[in-house]
Amino acid sequence: MGENNNFDEQNKLPELKLDAKQAQGFLSFFKTLPHDPRAVRVFDRRDYYTVHAENATFIAKTYYHTTTALRQLGSGSNGLSSVSISKNMFESIARDLLLERTDHTLELYEGSGSNWKLVKSGTPGNLGSFEDVLFANNDMQDSPVVVALLLNFREKGCTVGLSYVDLTKRVLGLAEFLDDSHFTNVESALVALSCKECLLPMESGRSNDCRTLHDVLTKCGVMLTERKKNEFKTRDLVQDLGRLVKGPLEPVRDLVSGFEFAPGALGALLSYAELLADESNYGNYRIRKYNLDSYMRLDSAATRALNVLESKTDANKNFSLFGLMNRTCTAGMGKRLLHMWLKQPLLEVDAINSRLDLVQAFVEDTGLRQDLRQHLKRISDIERLMHIVEKGRAGLHHIVKLYQSIIRLPYIKGALERYDGQFSSLIKEKYLEFLEVWTDDNHLNKFSALVETAVDLDQLDNGEYMISPSYEAALGALKAEQESLEHQIHNLHKQTASDLDLPLDKGLKLDKGTQYGHVFRITKKEEPKIRKKLTTQFIVLETRKDGVKFTNTKLKKLGDQYQKIVEKYKGHQKELVSRVVQITATFSEVFEKLSGLLSEMDVLLSFADLASSCPTPYTRPDITPSDVGDIILEGSRHPCVEAQDWVNFIPNDCKLVRGKSWFQIITGPNMGGKSTFIRQIGVNILMAQVGSFIPCDKATISVRDCIFARVGAGDCQMRGVSTFMQEMLETASILKGATDRSLIIIDELGRGTSTYDGFGLAWAICEHLVRELKAPTLFATHFHELTALAHQKADHEPHSKQIVGVANYHVSAHIDSSNHKLTMLYKVEPGACDQSFGIHVAEFANFPESVVALAREKAAELEDFSPAAIISDDAREEVGSKRKRECNMDDMSKGAARAHRFLKDFSDLPLDTMDLKQALLQIGKLKDDLEKDAVNCHWLQQFF
Repeated sequence: MGENNNFDEQNKLPELKLDAKQAQGFLSFFKTLPHDPRAVRVFDRRDYYTVHAENATFIAKTYYHTTTALRQLGSGSNGLSSVSISKNMFESIARDLLLERTDHTLELYEGSGSNWKLVKSGTPGNLGSFEDVLFANNDMQDSPVVVALLLNFREKGCTVGLSYVDLTKRVLGLAEFLDDSHFTNVESALVALSCKECLLPMESGRSNDCRTLHDVLTKCGVMLTERKKNEFKTRDLVQDLGRLVKGPLEPVRDLVSGFEFAPGALGALLSYAELLADESNYGNYRIRKYNLDSYMRLDSAATRALNVLESKTDANKNFSLFGLMNRTCTAGMGKRLLHMWLKQPLLEVDAINSRLDLVQAFVEDTGLRQDLRQHLKRISDIERLMHIVEKGRAGLHHIVKLYQSIIRLPYIKGALERYDGQFSSLIKEKYLEFLEVWTDDNHLNKFSALVETAVDLDQLDNGEYMISPSYEAALGALKAEQESLEHQIHNLHKQTASDLDLPLDKGLKLDKGTQYGHVFRITKKEEPKIRKKLTTQFIVLETRKDGVKFTNTKLKKLGDQYQKIVEKYKGHQKELVSRVVQITATFSEVFEKLSGLLSEMDVLLSFADLASSCPTPYTRPDITPSDVGDIILEGSRHPCVEAQDWVNFIPNDCKLVRGKSWFQIITGPNMGGKSTFIRQIGVNILMAQVGSFIPCDKATISVRDCIFARVGAGDCQMRGVSTFMQEMLETASILKGATDRSLIIIDELGRGTSTYDGFGLAWAICEHLVRELKAPTLFATHFHELTALAHQKADHEPHSKQIVGVANYHVSAHIDSSNHKLTMLYKVEPGACDQSFGIHVAEFANFPESVVALAREKAAELEDFSPAAIISDDAREEVGSKRKRECNMDDMSKGAARAHRFLKDFSDLPLDTMDLKQALLQIGKLKDDLEKDAVNCHWLQQFF
């Protein structure tokens, strides 16, 4: 089957057809190319493309999934493995390399023989000239950003100078901040900015610190590009920016002088992206200070744990928050804004409430929502169209798309004016006043008038984009001349038909072709009738199956004149089109504001649509500042999980109350819903701060400045980092980066090491979080012993900090006492989990009954040693954790390790291949050994 597939693939491959001389020329050129392991070099052979050497193997394996696609170009040691690519395949490879993967650059060469030149190049951060290929048939989901970093290491940490450029939106940004050894600030900036590529000075790759930084880049899916150190310079920077940035130079100079290292990074970016080489950039950029603290911070672990962005492996779009919330209708613009908002949740209560007010208006007024969405569906991607216009790459069809978008504005305005609900003043201020100003005769109406006079809108139905002949006198004159010649040619056709005594069109046809221009044609059947006249009065051009083509001097003269006029007309059209494109570019500011307004409206309508179309509607959260209020979610659900078809979601309450249950330890069986519960709290808070309604019955949220999520080890094992090490690194970044205004979500910490180390670490980390950081925390764990933390009193030392606000919760499961059946209830309830679910799970797995019975017996004996038993409900208050244990911790840990070894040895016995006598003998021996070791261990003696 596999081979067949490969064979079909082969048949689809364009054939690599080069003669020996061409092949030789190409091979000699290919050898001159400098080595660049990241570059995928594609050669345009007109009707197909080729790639060679390592690139060929990479393309064959990655995209054709077979090396049988490879062909040899040239022979022997000079041979070059090659693979050919069709036009469609090239488009999907380009999309994958530049938009999905972030480990390659793309280069396209044109030429022939040994003469080839690089015509296009792109990287994940700078899509460059490939934009037309990438977005010909697809929306642009996300605008890529290139970041440059300049690091300055000092004793107290590292000062980071960061600058970035968004080439689509034409924005430059600068930031400077202190960072720790884990580069937590850099990481949250890379996530918030949707960074795809990062420039670093070359020499910096030696030190250990830079290895950590490289790990952060890998984790965030950012391509690392090293540049020479001398490119990170600030000479002439202010003058260069003066050319690029709109407005006067003074504010730019003031902004740049406020930074120490960021300007050097910006200098490197300007030279890397070659911004000054393209004059269409002049005066079109904006520059701003980027402040890390203006949005909620998320690192890559949190965006993964909360499934914020889409992943290729998602079974359906509702798996990710972006996929679920993306109901936008504008082509591309809304999607990109939603992408950005999800990575930049708000911190200001007023700003969040302003978004929520608009969502509420749209939720409550279904008519308004549906009307607006209908009109937005007809809006093109204004941002991208203007980008193409400003680059000078636009044609008339781009201008017409802009025109067709803005003629929807009166309808949008009308729908908004009809709204008379409680938020009408907000809608007026946010949308109507703006639309009033920008659509007047000095702004967009002026643009509409330009298009209506300049473009022949009647021709659009035939798919023709033409400048209207009435737009300019010279063009009109050419059009009139063209029509007059057409008329003369038509008369000559009539005259000739009557001279030859042939019916017009049916007998004597008039053809227009590329080879001869205007010609007469008659069928071969008619030819004998007029053969005599043909040879004497006309010039026969060719005789073929479809007839005889001929002309005379008159027709040839008129045809030549006609051809000249058509060429002239086309040339003049082209000039006028570029003039119209230039005039359109002067409206860039209006269109920029308009695209911002429409995409924002689109995203908020999308939120409203989601909130009201779910089977259980979403509700509006109450938002309080981060230093007051609690986090209380009643009947909360996980939006992505409940959207899966097969799920009947059980809602849960979460009450993080300061001083009472600010730190929650959640225990319970695996598969009982701990992970989903703690993640859904993070997701709900994130959604609320983005300005969306949330899947709850009722909610109050104290704004969080940062969400740290440490969920499931081993999601991202780079460079051979062990699971345990990975856990520790991620936890260290929480301990360093979190404040009392963050939210911390930790799931099953300490799994990557032995039980006792893991428990010790988990306890220490919990204690630190409770005493020092005081951040609201959800800590799901399989260490039931941790639940004792809730009963800790302050140590006896006078300076030690009180442990307050710790509460135990558990996910419940129901056990039917008659048949010992276990049912997960997915309900989160107060108190610690105290049952040994492992035994019930073993029962499900059809363990032998005798084994289960023994385990049950032992578990019953062990109950006396569980933390819940150490502190019985009635004695909890007085006794606390002062009651002496029967065994000390050390004794217990040694004993447990020995018991663990016994169980392992027992499970390793090949019982299925042994006879009964042999098996009993072996088990007896294991038991005797354990009994001997129990002599010195009080804890083990309880088993005998």
